[in-house]
Amino acid sequence: MDARIDALVDQLVARGDLADDSWRAVLHAVPRHLFAPPVAWAAPLGGPRHKIDVREDPAGWWQAVYDPGAAILTRFGDDEPRAPVSSLSAPNIVLPFLELLHPIGGQRTLDVGTGTGWTAALLSERVGAHNVVSVEIDEQAARQAAANLEALGVRPTLITGDAVTCLPEQEMFDLVHVTCGVTELPYAWVRQTRPGGALVFPWMPDFSYGYRVRLDVLPDGVATGRLAGAAGFMMLRSQQGHRTTPMGEWVAAVKDAAASTTRLDPRLLWHTPGGGLEAAMSALVPGVRADLVYDPEPTGEATLWLLEATGPGGSWASVDYVPGEDEFAVEQAGDRRLWDEAEAAYFQWIRWGRPDLERFGLTVTPDGQQVWLDDPGNPIAH
Repeated sequence: MDARIDALVDQLVARGDLADDSWRAVLHAVPRHLFAPPVAWAAPLGGPRHKIDVREDPAGWWQAVYDPGAAILTRFGDDEPRAPVSSLSAPNIVLPFLELLHPIGGQRTLDVGTGTGWTAALLSERVGAHNVVSVEIDEQAARQAAANLEALGVRPTLITGDAVTCLPEQEMFDLVHVTCGVTELPYAWVRQTRPGGALVFPWMPDFSYGYRVRLDVLPDGVATGRLAGAAGFMMLRSQQGHRTTPMGEWVAAVKDAAASTTRLDPRLLWHTPGGGLEAAMSALVPGVRADLVYDPEPTGEATLWLLEATGPGGSWASVDYVPGEDEFAVEQAGDRRLWDEAEAAYFQWIRWGRPDLERFGLTVTPDGQQVWLDDPGNPIAH
């Protein structure tokens, strides 16, 4: 077992997902396999989901559990049986967040999204279990997490409920660790973080995959910090929105689309690397989901879809890319002209000098959330 854990850490270090080797001892103290169910679905990085069963294929189970890029899906939705609602997150996602949080002994820590209990146990090893409060909204997942933690002999405070509303108002934290994606960071978590404290969370605006973010809390209750890298998680239940709603439902709900053309290759909004464009689009074209769909035939043709995150009945746009054409067909419907907004945002990002991801940041106040470029004093207006 020591060899498995050391191999996992060595791979994380080699991939650039872990720099602080002190987490090696934490991972030895909190073995990941103790939080993996005997039967589950593995979702490896870049590979298809597949069932794992420790009784039928023990070698495959162990390989998946200690694969640095594999999430272990443990719970699925009742309405959407293929949609996971809880998991044992992949080590190459978990460790960069914990390293960004940089917990030290004795810090009072809120863990939002207990899941299987693994992150609550890792934090307990780092700061002391009596300093960890972990909240899980899913009752079945919460019961299993409690059993997993009890079996390990680790006893943080566990709460079943909505972490946005169920925390005692007088409770104050040094650190907040969030394991579910948020489009808008609930200010309740900032309000209950003491000045000098920090929050790390996956910011998942509708336009893009998601980013690691660390915000530090100032004496006036403002939290601010930079984007730190790509990351994706299951969404906070209250912010799931319409991310999985089929595109056809938008198109069917809004008639009389306006037709036009563009000379901008729509694929650039999807395939430009580095994350900086996605961050800019998330700020300048807020509340919009993007999808690029290639023709199933190998023609090179593709359609970029832009869908207002309010759901069917909201605005939508489509842009058809055809190889060799000088102009591309655009359709837009609804109150917003989403392609016009997106095209303007793309060229604004170009005028800024194509800033990369790390030049963008977030500030959260009681009045809302603002994206900024280079400095919190330079907010991006939309």
